[in-house]
Amino acid sequence: MSLIVFPEALSTSVIVFLLMASAVTSMITATLGAGGGVLLLVLMASWLPPAAIIPVHGMIQLGSNSGRAILTRHHIDWKVIAAFAPGVLAGAGLGAWLLVDLPAHLWQLSIALFVLYLCWGPGLPKASFGPFGVFIASAITSFVSLFVGATGPLVAAFIKQIHTDRFRTVATFGTAMTLQHAPKALVFGVAGFVFSEWLLFILVMIACGFAGTWLGLHLLKSINNRWFHTAFNLVLTLLAFRLLWQAACSAGWLG
Repeated sequence: MSLIVFPEALSTSVIVFLLMASAVTSMITATLGAGGGVLLLVLMASWLPPAAIIPVHGMIQLGSNSGRAILTRHHIDWKVIAAFAPGVLAGAGLGAWLLVDLPAHLWQLSIALFVLYLCWGPGLPKASFGPFGVFIASAITSFVSLFVGATGPLVAAFIKQIHTDRFRTVATFGTAMTLQHAPKALVFGVAGFVFSEWLLFILVMIACGFAGTWLGLHLLKSINNRWFHTAFNLVLTLLAFRLLWQAACSAGWLG
C-alpha cells in the first residue's frame, strides 16, 4: 500500500528506501565531490515511471545542490559561476526548442570518454577555463542534461581541473549543478509533466538530502586535498565506466 500523500506508483517501503538513499547519496557527493546524483538516478530508475525519472530527479538534485551551495557559499568561485550561468540558459533554451530524442549510447560514450580524459589525460589548455571555455562547457552539458540526466560527472571533472582546494571544488560544483537543474522545472512543465503529483515526495527527498549534505561536509573537513582528489578521480572513473557499459548495452554491442 502506498502512502496516500505520495505518488501511487511508489510503495511505502520504496519511499522509505529512497528517502534514506537521498541522504546517503548527498553525503557521498558532499564528501567525495561527485557520484551521489548518478547513484540516486540509478536507484530511482528502478521504481519510478520512465516519464518521471529525469524531471523528478532533476528537481531533487536542484534542492540537494542548492543546499550544498548554501552550506559552502563562502568557498564558491563566483567568476566561474558568472561564466557558467549564461551557458545554462543557452544550452537549456536550445534543448527545450529541439526536444529531440538523442541516441543514448552516443552521449553516454562521449561523456564517459571525456570524463576519463579530464581525470587521467593531460591538462586542458588554460584558455579552456576562461569565461568562454566555461560558457561552452556549461551550454553543452546543460543541453545534454535535459535528455540523459547524467552530465554531473562531466561538470565535476571539468571543475576539478580548475581548483585544487576540495571545498572550492565541492562548492563551485554544487552551485553550477543548481543552475543546470533549475531550467528543468520550466522545460518539463511546459512539456506537460505534472510536478504537483510528485511535489511532496520531491520536498521530503530534498530535506533528507540536506541532512546528508550537512554530514558529508563535516566528513570533508577530516580529509586533505590530496586524498580528496584521488578519491574524486576514482569516483568519476567508476561513473565513466558505468556510462561505457550503458552505451554498449544501449547500442547492442554486447549482443
